[in-house]
Amino acid sequence: MTDFLAALGLVFVIEGLVFAAFPEAAKRAVAVMTQTSDQGLRMVGIFSAVLGMVMLWLVRG
Repeated sequence: MTDFLAALGLVFVIEGLVFAAFPEAAKRAVAVMTQTSDQGLRMVGIFSAVLGMVMLWLVRG
């Protein structure tokens, strides 16, 4: 549970830094996401989840 909370906190830190450092780019990204099909967003989500699992598997072995 500690690792999960640490990972979640890291997600918030990275996301917050992106919004703080590049607010206009973040707005554009959100606008693009609202215009992207559900299927496209689903595929990006699945790809991201698989990539994250592979990274964890490589790091945690």
